[in-house]
Amino acid sequence: MNWLFDSITEGTLYNWELALGDSFFLISIAILAVELIRYAVRKRLNWRLAGDTVTNFVTQAFFVSLGLVLFYAFYLATFSVAAGFALFEIPVNGMTLVAAVLLADFMYYWEHRFSHRVAAAWATHTVHHSSPHFNMSVAYRFGPMDAFWSVFFYVPLVLIGFNPYLVLFAEAIVLLYQTFLHTEIVGKLPRPIEWLMNTPSHHRVHHGTNKPYVDKNYGGVFIVWDRLFGTFAEETETVEFGVSPQVESVNPFVVFFHGFARLWRAVRDEPRFGDKLRVLVKPPGWKPERQALVIASPHSGRGNLTAARGAPSSRGA
Repeated sequence: MNWLFDSITEGTLYNWELALGDSFFLISIAILAVELIRYAVRKRLNWRLAGDTVTNFVTQAFFVSLGLVLFYAFYLATFSVAAGFALFEIPVNGMTLVAAVLLADFMYYWEHRFSHRVAAAWATHTVHHSSPHFNMSVAYRFGPMDAFWSVFFYVPLVLIGFNPYLVLFAEAIVLLYQTFLHTEIVGKLPRPIEWLMNTPSHHRVHHGTNKPYVDKNYGGVFIVWDRLFGTFAEETETVEFGVSPQVESVNPFVVFFHGFARLWRAVRDEPRFGDKLRVLVKPPGWKPERQALVIASPHSGRGNLTAARGAPSSRGA
């Protein structure tokens, strides 16, 4: 067991991350091929689905290009500054790698929850959820600022004393694990695994617009965080994927920027400056208390005046 305490260099972590990323991508492409054959056999393969699949990879290209230009330097600068204020100097070895992954997964839960419950963050994360399909290509569907918010949730690990490269590697492990969760071809796994780990079934729920599924199952590697903090939902009915309203386009530019376009319209439509700011920090779909919606009653045929106070619209998770 001495290998658990053997030192791991930053260069080794970097090479591992590259190798894992390439391997996961190749495996996911192979699984996607199986999924497309399955779509064809079930007569679900059409030009719309094909276009959506291509768009997923185009958004990834946009995201990577933008990330290299803007966010990679931001990440390194933030982590470098934080490392100068670290409480401890934690060595990099097998034991601390495991600890870093566990803590990174815990922080990912809160980052992910934040991305759903704060409109300014949802504006970028909604891109990932906007596909009405669910296959391996969706794992590569990114928004323009997906790399921005996460730094604020992982920098505490650097402040504790974890090596910045170890934190980045741990974050990569959490994200890579979720690649294989984006599929409909895997049903439910044995109960102990379903109880502890995030699985394709749990992640299908997370991508659902069904009312019981909205804002559920934020976990990355482990689903126990959702069980602990009251955001867990079991897959009990057929999942309706996407967001509400759906993005009726496979144009990668429309898909990539639709969240910010919707957020801009929501901010623009509020006459009061304070409410414009609240639109950014409140849950998606929030409206000020003074506003009201006329909801048609299916029984009387008359409208009921209902205040739209702080409740997010149904949008998918």
